[in-house]
Amino acid sequence: MRWEGREGSKNVEDRRGSGGSRAVGGVGIGVIIMAIIVQLLGGDGCAIIQQAAVNQPQTQQAPQQTSAEEDALAQFVTVVLKDTEDVWNKLFPEQLGKRYQEPNLVLFSGQVSSACGHASAATGPFYCPGDYKLYIDLSFYQQLKNQFNAPGDFAMAYVVAHEAGHHVQNLLGFTNYVHQQKRSISEKQYNQLSVRLELMADYLAGVWAHHAHSMNNILEEGDLEEAMRAAHAIGDDNIQKKSRGYVVPDSFTHGTSEQRMRWFQKGLETGNASLENLEFFFKTSEL
Repeated sequence: MRWEGREGSKNVEDRRGSGGSRAVGGVGIGVIIMAIIVQLLGGDGCAIIQQAAVNQPQTQQAPQQTSAEEDALAQFVTVVLKDTEDVWNKLFPEQLGKRYQEPNLVLFSGQVSSACGHASAATGPFYCPGDYKLYIDLSFYQQLKNQFNAPGDFAMAYVVAHEAGHHVQNLLGFTNYVHQQKRSISEKQYNQLSVRLELMADYLAGVWAHHAHSMNNILEEGDLEEAMRAAHAIGDDNIQKKSRGYVVPDSFTHGTSEQRMRWFQKGLETGNASLENLEFFFKTSEL
């Protein structure tokens, strides 16, 4: 992928090596007794404990050193994010009649906290609709290469574009629609809705690639093959075969390798992000 020398996004939080902060010690017995007394007198004892917890001194772990290779990968990811911003800032008013709200990207190492809860690098890249942020541990690049046999910078670009696709879904209300169904349908039915969201995100990643190449001539020979290998590698059937030795289709939450490749390809070919095209994912009986 052609990316060197191009501008990266400014919407990036680099939390690599921060380790987060933690409180030293716990809330003291004196505070607990005071809270009980306040509660008995008709006050809010919980507020006393919460305030004491907030006022606990914090300690910050020393930042870890990052390698030049990892820093270059971080820069690459910010350029891809900028490409997604350019594409969706253009397509939202043109094809959707709306204004695009750019997400933030959080780079982390090891573990991270988000509005969706605590996550580790083992979770893989994810998007949190609660805070409109994409989260990526850059070690996933090596995981794609070594564990999934899907090397190449455009494989990682596909992953970033896929997570940005989830942000697009969130802005358009598709994410909320699916989450609202969870309490009223079976787990199998909810998994099927989850697959539709994921395949739409793959389609949107293809739409991004279509327009990003048109705008910035990003694609080089072999790039699309890298994306296809990545899409194949993280298909539910492929992952289950490798981990279990067999597949359980009712448990699929992301779609098969064939589906993921096909919908990325279709987005790449059409470049069409119209609402009618996106609503199709929830209207058709077969994907």
